[in-house]
Amino acid sequence: MEIGYTLMTEQSGPNDLVRYAVAAEQAGFTFEVCSDHYFPWLDAQGHAPNAWTLLGAVAHATEQVELMTYVTCPTMRYHPTVVAQQAATMGLLSGDRFTLGLGSGENLNEHVVVHGWPPVSVRHEMLIEAVHIISALFDGGYVTRLSPFYQVDSAKLWDLPAQRVPIAVAVSGAESCELFAPLADHMVAVEPNAELVKMWDAARRGKSTSRRIGQLPICFDADRQAAIARAHEQFRWFAGGWKVNAEMPSTAGFAAATQFVRPDDVADNISCGPDVEAHVAAARPFAEAGFTHLALVQIGGEPQHQEPFLDYARDKLLPAMRAEFT
Repeated sequence: MEIGYTLMTEQSGPNDLVRYAVAAEQAGFTFEVCSDHYFPWLDAQGHAPNAWTLLGAVAHATEQVELMTYVTCPTMRYHPTVVAQQAATMGLLSGDRFTLGLGSGENLNEHVVVHGWPPVSVRHEMLIEAVHIISALFDGGYVTRLSPFYQVDSAKLWDLPAQRVPIAVAVSGAESCELFAPLADHMVAVEPNAELVKMWDAARRGKSTSRRIGQLPICFDADRQAAIARAHEQFRWFAGGWKVNAEMPSTAGFAAATQFVRPDDVADNISCGPDVEAHVAAARPFAEAGFTHLALVQIGGEPQHQEPFLDYARDKLLPAMRAEFT
């Protein structure tokens, strides 16, 4: 299982994120994923720069590390033709180091351009059509489509990378695996669920083996209590689970929904502090479930939280994880 680093746009500004991306590559992370949000989850996180502008800068500032959106919603805030163009450009700028990660989105980010939030069944239908449009544009040539959700009139990508940009799709259960495994190259999931991996593989019906790309928040700090307090302040929204988190419309909603989550509750679910073995143990369920890639999130976006973590990752955490998982 390869270990990656998360460029968490909700908790850091763009200039800091580019610096962290370079430092993460130098520390030994093999890939980097970037969230694509219009809002942070909580006001305490305090940031939300544009992911695609950021990724372009990161592509030029780094040399070898793979890059990925984790994940972009190509159905509302962006039209799928625009996502395809952005992804193709990233493929070129990065020298074929980019994977397009897609998902059905969250109300928190997508409501800024639409009225109302469709049920998950409709969001899945929209995402299926979006993936078809993006794939057709990656094939080259002109694309014209008329569907209940999108009208595409003679769209064409004029700058395509030599290597087709891989597509990964976020899934959470049997239905999403059945719908998206035949369409995508790789799987994205945030829970270490072995059954999800099995369902994904079965739904691919003999296609080539996929990467299974997970994500794990941790909170490194030399002071474990300080780590717990920071994780509670900035990451208690994580306790809601993705089915709940997709429906919340605002940072105020997340704050209200998590007002009774205690620091101890967060510490029970997020590995906090300086103990290397505790962080390795938190990652182990992903390896046991069959995940091939795991992106770590270091909670806390300020330099005093990220820079010591990157040093710690280089010197202690990554060597321990490589010994355990490779």
